Amino acid sequence: MKYCAFLRGVNVKGTNMKMADVCQVFQQAGMQEVGSVLASGNIVFSSEKKAEDLKGILEKAMSDHFSYEAFLFIKSLEETELFWKNIPFEKNENLHIYAFVGNTGVESVLMEEFEKASKTENEKAEISGEIFYWQVLKGNTLDSSFGKVLGKKSLKDQFTSRNISTFEKVLKKMNS
Repeated sequence: MKYCAFLRGVNVKGTNMKMADVCQVFQQAGMQEVGSVLASGNIVFSSEKKAEDLKGILEKAMSDHFSYEAFLFIKSLEETELFWKNIPFEKNENLHIYAFVGNTGVESVLMEEFEKASKTENEKAEISGEIFYWQVLKGNTLDSSFGKVLGKKSLKDQFTSRNISTFEKVLKKMNS
């Protein structure tokens, strides 16, 4: 089965790694057809194992190899397609749209945090198909009070986010 592993916290805040090295770790852990998409930690691969089993295997392999506490979220091709198909916002060149990959139920936690946060211009959030989407003006991602919430240590093992254009690139690689 085709999967994508979305890694949390890769190539930010001192956790730097080359995607070629990450792909090698995945291959050594028994994954096939391994490839990366961008430098933000999107690893496409094939395996006969279940996603729940893969999460533990790959987090341990990554943690052991890179000496950090790895968090990753495994989605099948069908699940990854939903991130692209369920986008609730109109695409606009002045806005970023992010989708959040995470544990079951994290979309409700994120919506609760978003509702508490002060909003910047054109900032919106919506849950579509159990996926949390966030729209923010380009350049305001880190200025937004919700953007700051995303770095909370208490949430670090719950989710990761990607710009929707990343999902398009991931799907292209998964379908090739």
